[in-house]
Amino acid sequence: MTALIDLFALDCIALNNPAKNRSDAFAVAGDLFAKHTGIDAAAVIGFLNVREDLGSTALGAGVAIPHGRVKGLKHPVAAFINLQNPIDFAAPDGEPVSLLIFLLVPEKATQQHLEILSSIAQLLSDSDARKHLATESDPEKVCQLLQQWGSQ
Repeated sequence: MTALIDLFALDCIALNNPAKNRSDAFAVAGDLFAKHTGIDAAAVIGFLNVREDLGSTALGAGVAIPHGRVKGLKHPVAAFINLQNPIDFAAPDGEPVSLLIFLLVPEKATQQHLEILSSIAQLLSDSDARKHLATESDPEKVCQLLQQWGSQ
């Protein structure tokens, strides 16, 4: 399972982020993606909100996978943010979210999009992986964990 290996880059990892709500977290993700891909941060936030407006992307257990389809994007790209303090995200278990993996995919990437989302969901359902992602303070180690998860 190597669906995640090319998705994460060090410049798309934000640890111990002070975002206080969903809008703040989306703004951080927008900035990360803008620097990494050149896509306007406001456009990224718009793509994420379009999906989130359909229903929460929180999975429970303190994690969420906000995602969106982006016209003109050539390859899927992801960002990881862990928060200083959990935020409300309308999770099915009612728990606040502190680990977020943001995913942007090309507009037409339906099957690939679903496979990547499935891999991310499997990663985030692994309690050991969640613990490492929540406590690791080195962005390089977080990036490596995300890229290599499931390929052992």
